[in-house]
Amino acid sequence: MKICFATNNLKKIEEVKAALGEGFEIVSLQAIGCMEELPETGDTLEHNAFQKARYVKEHYGVDCFADDTGLEVDALEGQPGVYSGRYAGEPRSDERNIELLLSNLENTSLRNARFKTVIALLLRDEEYKFEGIAEGEILRERTGNGGFGYDPVFVPKRFDRSFAEMNLAEKNAISHRGKAVSELIAFLSHI
Repeated sequence: MKICFATNNLKKIEEVKAALGEGFEIVSLQAIGCMEELPETGDTLEHNAFQKARYVKEHYGVDCFADDTGLEVDALEGQPGVYSGRYAGEPRSDERNIELLLSNLENTSLRNARFKTVIALLLRDEEYKFEGIAEGEILRERTGNGGFGYDPVFVPKRFDRSFAEMNLAEKNAISHRGKAVSELIAFLSHI
């Protein structure tokens, strides 16, 4: 099955391809000729995921799925949440986002956090939603060189390594995106 993953984030595409396996051909936005920035103006992860998927379906006519992911930190009352990718402003920068997060948590020992992913699938004129959550905590400094986004400062529960210290298979087995993609795979394998 050929389906577009409505993102240009090559690390996300790599993670999802690894999780989906050989039965699916995942194509990027670039592969379908979509070069514009997708709209992402919602105030929830679900709204943004569906907004992006609907845009691709409407303008390019292809079955697709889109995701939106946010990091919710208890000490920051759920921030950065839906604004995780642009937490430190434009242009988007993982490094500046991490610096701002660590700065905002500098004077607290409350480090509990969770990653949430919502995947919106548009397939044959139907819409479906899949979710995944990874509970954990925020480190005081970066560790590891893998992953992307907040991975170097997020340690999932029951682990002693950050997402950035795990290989793709390890991360996909326990991550928010991995869980949402598992739901997506289970659904797609039964259609």
